[in-house]
Parts: sequence; C-alpha cells; structure tokens
Amino acid sequence: MTTPQESWDRSGRPSAGMPLPTRPSLGLSGKLLILTLVFVMVAEVLIYVPSIANFRITWLRDRLAAAHTAALVLDAAPSGMVPESLARQILDSVGARAVAMKTGQQRRLLATTELPAEIHHEVDVRSVEAYDAIVDAFVSLFLARDTDIIRAVGPAPMGGDFVEIVLDEGPLRAAMWRYSRNILLLSLAISAFSAALVYLALHYQFVRPMRRLIANMAEFRADPEDRARTIVPTGRDDEIGVAEVELARMQHELAAMLQQKSRLASLGLAVSKINHDLRNLLASAQLISDRLAQLADPSVQRFAPKLLRTLERAIAFCQSTLSYGRAQEPPPDRHMVALEPLVEEVRETLGLADDETAIGWIVSIDRGLQVDADREQLLRALLNLTRNARQALETRAPNDPGRDQIRVTGRREGAVAVIEVSDTGPGLSDKARAHLFEAFQGSTRTGGAGLGLVIAAELVKAHGGDIRLIDGTIGATFRITIPDRAVALDKHRAERARA
Repeated sequence: MTTPQESWDRSGRPSAGMPLPTRPSLGLSGKLLILTLVFVMVAEVLIYVPSIANFRITWLRDRLAAAHTAALVLDAAPSGMVPESLARQILDSVGARAVAMKTGQQRRLLATTELPAEIHHEVDVRSVEAYDAIVDAFVSLFLARDTDIIRAVGPAPMGGDFVEIVLDEGPLRAAMWRYSRNILLLSLAISAFSAALVYLALHYQFVRPMRRLIANMAEFRADPEDRARTIVPTGRDDEIGVAEVELARMQHELAAMLQQKSRLASLGLAVSKINHDLRNLLASAQLISDRLAQLADPSVQRFAPKLLRTLERAIAFCQSTLSYGRAQEPPPDRHMVALEPLVEEVRETLGLADDETAIGWIVSIDRGLQVDADREQLLRALLNLTRNARQALETRAPNDPGRDQIRVTGRREGAVAVIEVSDTGPGLSDKARAHLFEAFQGSTRTGGAGLGLVIAAELVKAHGGDIRLIDGTIGATFRITIPDRAVALDKHRAERARA
C-alpha cells in the first residue's frame, strides 16, 4: 500500500502516479462550525460549574430566609409554644423537618416533625469557600441520595447566633437537575446561534476567498502558460489580499518563465537543424580555404592561416551545437599560456588590427605574463568580452579612436592572474546589471541573445576563477581572476567541504 509520503519524489514534487486531491467531505466550513460549537460548549461548562454551586447555596439561603421568618413567628408565640398543626404548616412552607435557633449558650428547637437519626451533609452558608461549594454541588448531584439529610446553618434574627434547618436532599437535587437542564438547553441555543454567526462570518470572509484561490490554482495548473488564467486580486487589505497579490505575481512570473522555456526549446530544435547544414557549409568553406592557401599571392598567404583557424573554430562550435546549449563545458586542458599573443589574436579576430580602425585598442599587460589556463577557452572568454565592448562602442558611431577605446590589462597577484577588459562606452543599463550573467536576459542590444557574458562566466568558473563587473568606472569594466591549478584545486576542495 502506498503511503502519502511515497506519492512525492525526492525533489518534493508530486510523482506521476499521485492522485489529484479531492475536496474533503467535511470541509473547512464544517470544521469551523464544529469547533465553534465545541468552544462555546466548553465556555458554557466553565460558566456552569460555578453557577451550579452558587445555585445550591442560593437555594439553601432561600430556605434559611424562610426559616428566619418562621423563627420570628415561633419566638413571638406566647410561652414559645405553638399548636402542632401550625408548626407543621410552618415547616412545610420552609420545606424543612426541623427549625432551631441558638442564642448565647441556649439552643432552642422551635419546630420539628420527626428528627432524623443521622445527618449526612452540613452546610454553613455564612462562610462558604468557592472550591468547597463546587465540590459539594457535584456531590449533591451525582453522589447524594434523595433520602439523605442536610443540616443548613444561617444568620439568626434578633441577635441570635444562628438559625439552622434540617431538610431532605431530594428537593435540592431535583431543583439542581432542573437548573442543569435549563442551562444545557440555553447553552445549546447559544452555541447554535453563535456557531451560525461565526460560521457565516468566517465563510464569507475566509472560506469563500480560500475556495476562490483553490479554484484559481486548479485552473492555472491546467494551463500555466495562459496568462488569462492568473488570479485578479480583489484589493483586500488583509492577509487574503496579500495572498492574492503574491499568487498573481507568482503566476505571472511562472507563466513568463514557462513561455521562455518553450521558446528556448523551440530555439534548441531550430539550432540543431541549422547546425546540421551549417557544419556542411563550413566544411566546404574550409576546403576552399585550403586551396586558397596554396596560392602564391602575398595577401592570400597573409590572411589564409587566420581564415583557416577561424573556420576550424567555427566548425568546433557547430559540433557542440552552441556552447551554452551543452550540459557543461569540457574540463579545461590547462597549460601556461602567454597572454600577450592571445590578446593580439583576439584583436585580429575582432578586426581591430588595422591601425585605421575607428575604435582604439590599448593593451597593458605585464611583460611575459602567463596564465595557467586552457588556451581555447580563455580565448573564447576574452573574445566574448571584447566583442561586447566593441558592440557597445559602435552604438555611438561615428567612432573616434581617442574617445572610443577598448583596454585589456593583465597582471599577476601571487598565484592568481588578473585580467581586465574595459571600454569607454555608455555602460550597462539597470536591466543588464540585474540579469548580468543570465542567458537571454542581459542583452541590451537589439537582436542580441545575451549569451556572451554567460559563456565567459562559465569558462572562467571552470578554471576555478571568477568574473565580475567593476563599479565606478567609465563604460564597463569586467575583471577576470584565474588562480593557478594548485590554488584552484584547494578552492574546489574547500567548497566541497562546506557543501
């Protein structure tokens, strides 16, 4: 049998065979209704406990008050004697078997019918502790018998010490049960009324908005790329309103991301098709270039090797079907590479080797500086950075070599090679800075794919290095740091240890 936990994969997403959630039979509204009833009943119970104890004391005080009046009548009788029939009537009105009063050291039995052989419970209403009153009340309800006898003591008239009565437990228990029944019926009525009000309030304030959110999420899930399915916030200023706004924002971002993924998938398919034919065309161009290299013309001999290297590099790029489209770059084949010749090759590839070019090229590299890197990958990284710089400068054509310049510097700081590529162009926009190393996001040039910085960053990081934008400079300045292999290996081990 599959447990609920087994329906989810390790990434926290529902597995393919996980059943869709169904609407609960009770629902949030039903749970709120039941909880309201329970809470109101609990409150009524907390109210009932002291009230039943108070009812018992009040009932006894009423009987003692009647006995107090009877004591006045009996004490005023001639010689303190009253006919037996009158005494019985007085006792019946009080509901007692006997009435007595104590004054000083004298205790007088004012009226009696038949004294019981045993007193089961005694209550002094003049001073009753709350806890004792509650305990005695529940003893009377559940443990006492109707035939038990109670002796109740209260204040006496005319300066007496106290007046006391002896009565049966049965009438008191019957009165307490009637009171409890009335309290129960009243509590049920209050609970039902309160639950209905709370239910309606919560239903319209919370349950209905929650159902709307759930229905919208289910509808959005059916087609998350359809932005028409995103929720429209109602403008509430409470937590539900915040949830609606955040859900709408999340749905908009998710729809945009899915649309972008779809476009990238289509782009990948298109590139794969183009790559097949382009590779054949480049191979044909390479054959023609090989024949051109055999000509004796000096100009041809000068440019043919560069053309061949460019075509070989283009064919290699086609073989990988766009470097960024691969799962990862191949591990760098690192050697000590002289940086100055490499930068000069970048200049020639960009077409800036001509002295009459409208864009200035300045190189400031420490003499004999070598970088522990893969030559082709470092060339690609620098080529992407300098091409971006050239394109930024070309946006304000006509160019002036004194104003529009690309500067490449290189130095060594211990076991780390530092290379900076800067330009004097207009700089990067806020959008480009926010998505600096994100594919298809950071380009500010019309028609640009935004892959240059992404590829450069990937190649540099493969060497254990780092690339970042330097703030506070004219135009844009990117700094590349590539540590030697031993330093990069130690950095990689430290990162793995932290992970």
